[in-house]
Amino acid sequence: MRITIVQTDIRWEDKAENLQRLRGTLETLRGTTDLAVLPEMFSTGFSMNTQSLAEPVTGPTITTLRKYAAETGIALAGSIIAADGGRFYNRAFCLTPEGEAHYYDKRHLFRMGNEDRFFQAGTDKGIFTYRGFRIRLLVCYDLRFPVWSRNVDNEYDLLIYTASWAVARQNVWDTLLRARALENECYVCGVNRVGIDADGKYIGRSIVCSPRADVLASLPDGEEGIATAELDLEGLRLFRKKFPAWADADRFHIE
Repeated sequence: MRITIVQTDIRWEDKAENLQRLRGTLETLRGTTDLAVLPEMFSTGFSMNTQSLAEPVTGPTITTLRKYAAETGIALAGSIIAADGGRFYNRAFCLTPEGEAHYYDKRHLFRMGNEDRFFQAGTDKGIFTYRGFRIRLLVCYDLRFPVWSRNVDNEYDLLIYTASWAVARQNVWDTLLRARALENECYVCGVNRVGIDADGKYIGRSIVCSPRADVLASLPDGEEGIATAELDLEGLRLFRKKFPAWADADRFHIE
């Protein structure tokens, strides 16, 4: 499977502009990738303005993205500010060209940015299958919590983090993405935004890495761009068979 990291600046709370810019990017990717991954809250920036920006998954943003996926033949992953049952969620999505929609609500809310005051934490793992790969979606701050991302009995093959990760903590981002690949024996894709907003500066440094933490695709610091990696499912299975550390992993009960 081909996976593309889409590292972008985000026009603050401007859904129409961010969606239009994405449309142009997808046109350049047509026929070259199977899955494109976007930063966290790609359509608004990391805003706490839930009352004005939140939408249901039947709203215009997801509807537009589903149309883009169908037209270009590219599955799309990222996150939006979602409204559901009177509550607000930082909701990750993966929308396929075939019309399937998969969602995950961010579990670990970034209290230092007051996210826990405006959003409800999710509880479900959100693992699904696309192009033969079992995929798990996680969002930004989730990266810091290895128990939540533990790959029990190889239940997933690809771990995706969509993020708005500030440059002040860039070393944590770089280190933990590779750690998650090594400890979970899986491919890891981390997509971070670039640019500046009221909360700080974002340098990007988006990557795709192998189960051995080798970098398969990356993008320059502070620049918008796209990069694509080829993921080898059979190679992953052989690696897990040859080095089955997963079989000796500790078990956890998450409350």
